Amino acid sequence: MADNVLVLNANFEPINVCDLRRAVGLILTHKASMVMNGRGEIHTAGSSFPRPSIIRLQHMVHRPRPRVKLTRREVFRRDNYTCQYCGKRSGDLTIDHVIPRHLGGQHIWTNVVTACPQCNHRKGGRTLTEAGMQLMRTPSEPPASALYIFGRHLTEYIEWEPFLLGW
Repeated sequence: MADNVLVLNANFEPINVCDLRRAVGLILTHKASMVMNGRGEIHTAGSSFPRPSIIRLQHMVHRPRPRVKLTRREVFRRDNYTCQYCGKRSGDLTIDHVIPRHLGGQHIWTNVVTACPQCNHRKGGRTLTEAGMQLMRTPSEPPASALYIFGRHLTEYIEWEPFLLGW
């Protein structure tokens, strides 16, 4: 019951990922219908149900366009787990503010980058010009496309890809 299920709006727009238990509950209460099975069946004492991989809501849910939340994990993902100063790929990375906060820099997408501890220490609380360093890539907010938001699940659920493309 720990499998993830892609939830599509009535117009087939990807809007969420839920667990298998929630998806089966939505199907049994006729709030959603199964679009793709692909995982076998759930057997109970009296019957068996298909294990959904993708479900579609029966009624349209109006909601604003999603935005990617600014978290450590998302900054690392945006920067491909690579130090933006030296290019080193490592599991031991930190977050650096391009314009330090004590100098008026904000905690926003365009001011935070991934840095290895050595580069972060070398830069310290200085600006890029003061530290004599430069960025490999200018930081920007990642796209709010469905492929980016739900794409981290594609390694396990490759059947979702046609439903994520184009949104």
